Amino acid sequence: MKLSILLDGLLLVFSLLGVANVCAADAESIARGKYLYDAADCYSCHGGPRGGQNGGASSGKLKLPSGGLGLDTPFGTFRSPNITPDKQYGIGNWTEGEFKTALRNGIGRNGEYLFPVFTYTSFTKLTDSDIEDLYAYIMSLPAVSLPNKPHEAKPPFSWRPLLVFWRSLFFKEGPMNTEPDRGKDWNRGNYLAHAVAHCEECHTPRNFLGGLDLGRSFSGNIGGPDKQNAPNITSDVKTGIGSWSIADIEQLLKTGMTPDSDLLGSGMKAVVQGTSKLTDADRHAMAVYLKSIPPIHVDLPPPNPATQDR
Repeated sequence: MKLSILLDGLLLVFSLLGVANVCAADAESIARGKYLYDAADCYSCHGGPRGGQNGGASSGKLKLPSGGLGLDTPFGTFRSPNITPDKQYGIGNWTEGEFKTALRNGIGRNGEYLFPVFTYTSFTKLTDSDIEDLYAYIMSLPAVSLPNKPHEAKPPFSWRPLLVFWRSLFFKEGPMNTEPDRGKDWNRGNYLAHAVAHCEECHTPRNFLGGLDLGRSFSGNIGGPDKQNAPNITSDVKTGIGSWSIADIEQLLKTGMTPDSDLLGSGMKAVVQGTSKLTDADRHAMAVYLKSIPPIHVDLPPPNPATQDR
């Protein structure tokens, strides 16, 4: 009898330890996911309309990605969806696998092609573990019961089946490979700049079909989405950031202040809200990578990064 009680007690202890370990692992995954969510600046696209008008939801000080923001493009206005865990209007019914398919493949849970205004072209480069952590964090948020707003895209750009042709030209499925010869900081910075912060999506010009002109990556985008200008951030001295030091780039990513002590405009200001939450080591890694980008001289007068939006 005593042996049986002892065994039952041990089993209970082991069960409780197992539950505690699972809870600890979940908490750690959620914390890592929040770090990625902030760094990727998810709220600035999936929050309410700019200016905080009718659509932004919050829980205390926590702003929630309830969707509704319109992104004005040459192909029409696209509305960001509700990605809170609401089961009716958000992604509360999505499995982790379906979430991963959306980020990795650009395909929704019903098999539909997602419009590339959702930057799966960059998120596809995320590691499986980072996608899992991001899913854990988003699913830990309060649900917001707010219907999605329809896109206002122009035909034929509103026809999802036609995206198969766009994808064949401009989409390469990840994840991304490392380049060991480049070193740890460069590889980490490369990953953060491309997969997480998706800098290329704003700072690279696009062709008439909306695909990134990868031959001119990071050389700036004049009149991009929402008619915002993104400056040249290649290492060109005259039209880029070639004269900036790694410390200068780190300062900008942390505070939004340029080497000339000017503050960035509203678009990049939102990005810095995310990069300011990175660790010093990750901001250093991003600076190392950005400093290594080959120079591209642009003929158009570069927008002043202190006064222009991204």
